[in-house]
Amino acid sequence: MSAVAVLGLGTMGRGMAGNLVTAGHVVTVWNRTAGAEVPGARTAASIADAVRDQDVVLYCLSDDAAVRAVAFGADGVLAHVAAPTVVVDMSTISASLSDEEHAAYAERGIAMLDAPVFGSKGEAESGGLWVVVGGDDETVARVRPVLDAVSESVHHMGPAGSGARMKLVGNLLVAAQLQSLGEGLTLARAAGLDLRKVLDVVAVTDFRTPIYDGVGASILKDDYSPAFALHLMRKDVGLIGDLAKQVGAPVPGAWLAAETLEIAAAEGLGELNASALVKVLARKAGVDLAQR
Repeated sequence: MSAVAVLGLGTMGRGMAGNLVTAGHVVTVWNRTAGAEVPGARTAASIADAVRDQDVVLYCLSDDAAVRAVAFGADGVLAHVAAPTVVVDMSTISASLSDEEHAAYAERGIAMLDAPVFGSKGEAESGGLWVVVGGDDETVARVRPVLDAVSESVHHMGPAGSGARMKLVGNLLVAAQLQSLGEGLTLARAAGLDLRKVLDVVAVTDFRTPIYDGVGASILKDDYSPAFALHLMRKDVGLIGDLAKQVGAPVPGAWLAAETLEIAAAEGLGELNASALVKVLARKAGVDLAQR
């Protein structure tokens, strides 16, 4: 088993740390806000304390700014980590920042993987995340037992940066599904259809998806409890747009979702689940999607 430091005990980090403990790894945790603990893990007083003599240091943080602070800050990971420790960034961040991280750690002789995850709080707690990894084969093999402990599956996408790019591709598909689900339910409601029966059809047809099924049921209950907050989806769609511009790929669906998310955020829906973007579409049509 490995000695693993988990930096950041938010929605994802806490669940991952707990599953690493359960799997028998020796876990140290650190959080920017004091007081966060994980049963069975040692709580470090600083990043320097957390990363010392670890086999693996992983972090799953909210955005580029948080990663810059934790990785590149004056008292950050880069200032204190030493080989042969492997650093694993499991955050959803820009492809350019992921490349910058790899270069900075390589300059110090530190092996790194970009390994963002699909899934949210429930999957993090159950060990059911899906991990997409960028990095060399040897480093992936070294870290594989740690990744297996927090995930249902691990997908090695290619060299450094491939995981970060795959995460943005995946989140484009998520955003497009939320947008299309909102449009479909709004159209159905405006056309006088029973949304429960609409979802019955969606659940058995060749266009069914787990997102349509799970999110659709929550929308009918008017339940937008945040598993993946709308403001984070808004951030991710911005990153998708940046990557698309860099590589010259047309992503009109992303721009449409971005427009809806911008309106939703301006209407104060940012802390709700990302599915709350459907409220914008329903309001424009003058319909209520909740089935009471």
